[in-house]
Amino acid sequence: MQKLKVGVVGVGHIGREHARIYSLLENVEFVGIYDTDANVRQRTAQQYGIRACASVTELMDLVDAATIATPTTYHYEVARPFLEASKHLLIEKPITENPEDAKKLVHLAAEKNAVLQVGHIERFNPVLKILETQLTAPKFIEAHRLSPYPGRSTDVGVVLDLMIHDLEIILHLVHSPIQNIDAVGVAVLSKGEDIANARIRFENGCVANITTSRISPEKMRKIRVFQEDTYLSLDYQKQEGEIYRKVGLQITREKVPVEKQEPLKMELKSFTECALAKSQPVVSGAHGAHALDIAVQITELIWKNNPAR
Repeated sequence: MQKLKVGVVGVGHIGREHARIYSLLENVEFVGIYDTDANVRQRTAQQYGIRACASVTELMDLVDAATIATPTTYHYEVARPFLEASKHLLIEKPITENPEDAKKLVHLAAEKNAVLQVGHIERFNPVLKILETQLTAPKFIEAHRLSPYPGRSTDVGVVLDLMIHDLEIILHLVHSPIQNIDAVGVAVLSKGEDIANARIRFENGCVANITTSRISPEKMRKIRVFQEDTYLSLDYQKQEGEIYRKVGLQITREKVPVEKQEPLKMELKSFTECALAKSQPVVSGAHGAHALDIAVQITELIWKNNPAR
């Protein structure tokens, strides 16, 4: 079996999980990591028996593909040399800090024939596959994504941190241009917004209402999709859901049969398979750039509508 030599740049909270899974995948040879913290990279390298690289360039020379799991502000400057060297990349979401840099990476990946995938993990959640099989013409979508304050990823607001997951999924589900967006949000513990709500109206009439918070006492990751005669309620976190159907004058309810899996493992398995085959990833750089563009628009609307900003 041909194996893909992979590495990870940034082994913080998310990067550690990528390292763990790469060490388990059969089609991968996990060869090295880089982190700005020398103690972290030495400890991680010893754990997996790989090289603790002293620079990004050293790691780049070892690998065919890599995960970029640095803070968002460094995504572009770290990713660009890898793509220039025709290395395949999975960049954690959001793809970059701004849409202009995202477009540059997308064009560069195409020019260098490199696979560029963005880490929108919910696209690999088994409940989404159920939703895709039941999807006809969504009329109203409601998404809630709530979490306690993370103490990390606060270099961006909650829209770029969390809401962008739901934005990418909704753009995937609703194949129609956006007509208009309304958005509100407030900063509580961060410089950026910690609570946000966006209402998106598409040209085909579908409306999406998205609520996100990172100062909630509870965790919640749910989506509800209303169609002509069907209503689907799905829980990403529990990997379960229900389908409500209109049958005559009755409403029936049935449990969704979900085969539970680890979404990150499915995501990295898909990425490495695409890199080996040089095929189009499930969440391409273009998909990630589109989601980022809408997220930035929402963020700008929030602060435009907030006189205290």
